[in-house]
Amino acid sequence: MPAALPFARLRNPDGRSTYVVVEPDGWREAEGDPFTGLAPRGPLRPFDGVVWDVPVAARKIVCVGRNYRAHARELGHDVPEEPLLFLKPSTAIIGPGDPIQLLPISHRVDYEGELAIVIGRLTRRVDPEQAARSILGYTCANDVTLRDIQGRDEQWTRAKGFDGSCPLGPWIETDLDPTDVRVETRLNGEVRQAGQTTDMVYGVATLLEYITAFMTLLPGDVILTGTPEGVGKLSAGDVVEVEVDGVGTLSNPVVDE
Repeated sequence: MPAALPFARLRNPDGRSTYVVVEPDGWREAEGDPFTGLAPRGPLRPFDGVVWDVPVAARKIVCVGRNYRAHARELGHDVPEEPLLFLKPSTAIIGPGDPIQLLPISHRVDYEGELAIVIGRLTRRVDPEQAARSILGYTCANDVTLRDIQGRDEQWTRAKGFDGSCPLGPWIETDLDPTDVRVETRLNGEVRQAGQTTDMVYGVATLLEYITAFMTLLPGDVILTGTPEGVGKLSAGDVVEVEVDGVGTLSNPVVDE
């Protein structure tokens, strides 16, 4: 894929977003875009004071439910015989540091930390051996869920697709082996979820094969791969962090609407 270095989008004071290349000790301005190629330029700048934006402008988010056996058990469900999919709209996406707003229609809003796949090219009907060629990189995601509404509705549009239900970031790591990485969620500094992607029922390549058998994925589209056990309630004043080893940490405060 063209973007060989981790990259992010910087939120400028005028409201515009610009792509930057992320290095261990800071970031550099970049020319181009991650889908055709990013070229770093200029001096290395510190992370202090940086306001990160959503790292990619996805047109759709494809999500996988109950993809960790222990999570399926904690909700009282069986593991699906094939991947259980649902969609979030692009309006669900918020960036690092953006507030998760609690809605008055729900009394139980849960966090769900996940590894997210970012697609780098138009992708349709790939087999597992081809899947890696379609992946631009990986980032952290939080599949925020209105759990009480999810239990009442026969489908999950309201529970999973509301505004702000998909925090993503802080950046996209383009060099990651997703087969065995730790996914951890912390609530106010306390670890609540800790799983390995080896525990996923359906791995990354299998998910791409399954999804693209019937749906075209576009550059920038995102796939959420499921959450480990330990989901729990968010309250106003909380700070929720999702960390994926080899990627980074996504942090968002929680506020009343």
